Amino acid sequence: MESQIAKATHLQYQPVALLWSDEKPAGAMQFSEGRWGCVMWLLVHAAKGKPAVADRKTFGCFGGGVGLGFGNQYTNFPGGEEGFCHFLSSGNAPRPGGAEIAEKIKPFMTKESHDNFLHGERYIKNPEGVRKFIDVLPMMEIPRAFVVFKPLSDVDLSIEKPRVVIFLVNPDQLSALTVLANYGRGDNENVIMPFAAGCQTIGIYPYRELKSPSPRAVVGMTDLSARLYVRKQLGDPNFMTFAVPFHLFEEMEQNVSGSFLERHTWQSLLAEKSNMDV
Repeated sequence: MESQIAKATHLQYQPVALLWSDEKPAGAMQFSEGRWGCVMWLLVHAAKGKPAVADRKTFGCFGGGVGLGFGNQYTNFPGGEEGFCHFLSSGNAPRPGGAEIAEKIKPFMTKESHDNFLHGERYIKNPEGVRKFIDVLPMMEIPRAFVVFKPLSDVDLSIEKPRVVIFLVNPDQLSALTVLANYGRGDNENVIMPFAAGCQTIGIYPYRELKSPSPRAVVGMTDLSARLYVRKQLGDPNFMTFAVPFHLFEEMEQNVSGSFLERHTWQSLLAEKSNMDV
């Protein structure tokens, strides 16, 4: 399908449809079983025009399994959920048995990830804070075998329906989509920015919004690690994600015509960006 939002906002990369399916698209990119990878690479791959897929054995990392809706994969983290609580905060080196676990898994980790396991990513102050973070994540088990990332232009709505549509946006486009998400609602809190992993802000958080009669969009890429990984793929530091539950996406698409996207303020921002790119 063609997106009016994408045309009006002059996206650099096309929107990505996230679908649940029991079938894997032909030629889809997929991580090897047991190999590390960042789910955001699957998003980028689809934004560049090719499908990508993950299942319960190929989600790349434990947080990615959680983010895509494959349950609480933190229980499978080295050292269990307790190991993850220390990994995301102060590190496993100080806790009993932490150094021994680190030595066992060292051959299977990058130097950076091994250092983080020992000394912590420090994204949350302490392990107790990580436990609270886990408790409030909207984890779920999707009822299908695969999560599929597909260029929206390749989606045939007569045979498949996306769960979420994801935009890679610069600050001006993020602003425009935020305005558009609120444009027809009559209130002003229809976009959220939760503290979560990059994959969780395109997966389980918009999945949760699917259950709401008035679903909200989810801003992501505040995950510093994901920003680093995606920057290497796109070569641009300015992208954020804007994940829209499909019902809200349809609403926003219908509101493009006649909106601010056709008026001089937005057109001036587009012209200024074009002049800067010359």
